[in-house]
Order: sequence, then C-alpha cells, then structure tokens
Amino acid sequence: MANLLRQPFFLLIVAFCALWAAAHIGLTFRKKHHGLTDEDTQDFTFIVGATLTLLGLIIGFTFSMAVSRYDQRMNFEEQEANAIGTEYLRVDALPPANAAKIRSLLKEYLESRIQYYASRNAEAVADSSAATMRLQNQLWTAAVAPVQAQPTSVTALVLTGMNDVLNAQGYAQAAWWNRIPAAAWILLITISVFCNLLIGYGVRLKSELLFLILPIVLSISFFLIADIDSPRRGVIHIRAQNLESLAESLKAQ
Repeated sequence: MANLLRQPFFLLIVAFCALWAAAHIGLTFRKKHHGLTDEDTQDFTFIVGATLTLLGLIIGFTFSMAVSRYDQRMNFEEQEANAIGTEYLRVDALPPANAAKIRSLLKEYLESRIQYYASRNAEAVADSSAATMRLQNQLWTAAVAPVQAQPTSVTALVLTGMNDVLNAQGYAQAAWWNRIPAAAWILLITISVFCNLLIGYGVRLKSELLFLILPIVLSISFFLIADIDSPRRGVIHIRAQNLESLAESLKAQ
C-alpha cells in the first residue's frame, strides 16, 4: 500500500477517481434528501471552510516535506562528488603504483555511482548497488595497505578521504530511502475525500462538470508532491550532474 501511494501516475489516476466519486456521492445524497435547510446553511459553510483550510495546510506541509527531501538528495549528491574528487587528489601522497590503482578504482566507482542515480528499475538499482559495495571494499583495501606500510600524518589523510567517500554514499542512500510517511498520505487523501463529499452535498452548481474542478486540482497537487518525493519515478528526477561533471573532468586529465 505504501509503495502504491508513492507512485506518482498511479496516485494521480486513483486520487482523481476517488475524489470525483466522493463529490458525486455527496451530490446524489443531496438530491435524495433535498439538500440543506436555510438554518443549516451557515453551519455547513463554516464546516466546509474549516475542512478546506485544514486540507490546504496539510497539502502545504506535505509539499514542504517533499521539497526538503529533494533538496537533501541533491546536496548529498554534491557532497559525494566532492568527496570522490578530493580523494582522487589526496592519493598523490601514496607511492605512484598505489596511487594509480586507487585512481583507476575511483573512476570505476564514479561510473557506478552515476549509474545508480540514472537507474529507473529495481534490477538496474540492484546491479549498481552491488557494484558499489564491491568497489568500496576494493578501494578501502587498496588505501589501507600503503598507509600501513608508510604510516605518516600525510598518508593518513588518504584514509580519511576514503572514509569520506564511503560515508557520502551512505548518506546519499539514506536520503533516497527517506520518503513522506504513508500515514501522511492516508491522512491527506482521507481529508480530501471528505472535502469533496461536503462540497458535493452542499454546493449548488448548475453544471455537474464543475464538480471536477476540485478533484482535478487536488489530484495534480498529489501527483506533484509524489513526483518530487519519488527519486526514480514520475517526471522529476535527481540527476547526478556533479558526479557527471567530475567524471568528465577526470577523463579530460
């Protein structure tokens, strides 16, 4: 259920159908019971206004959560590129043979990280993650051996830089797993359904097509929030532009 709520296009279609059905149910119920009396109209208007206000606040907070997570993923991608680039320069402190081996592994690791960001299906993500873990072990082994053979404060910086490379990948991975909770989606959709029920029951419109306006607006809002919150699905993706720029600069060297 939680995964389905995080599929932007699925959420767009299901939300629109559910919200339009809720408005239509409210309209049908009003026709059967002849709507509201004049005495109840004022109280009903107050309830609808309060419910719509609450819905707007929750949409705003949820959108803010999605944007903050998107920015966090972008920042960690930048930090990962900086960590790899810095380590690529720090290996100059090692013997030439060891430095050449680590640089070769760093270039391969960089390509693996770019592939991870570009992957859009589970199989490609699993392959890039497996390659990342394999290369991390090789990089750490390649960095530890020469530092142990020649332990100085300068060579120790190589291990510190390699640790930063590995940590940056972990932080980026955690940011990609950090999504809007399913409970927030359920609350948002539930309040939206009740809002459309109330509007269908209490608002007197000459054309039933006008009841489509709120479901369409809310569905697009849900789609945008889910799209920003989903790194791999939808139309808004996290591009590894810093990693790609670093890869181009290393190839130029």
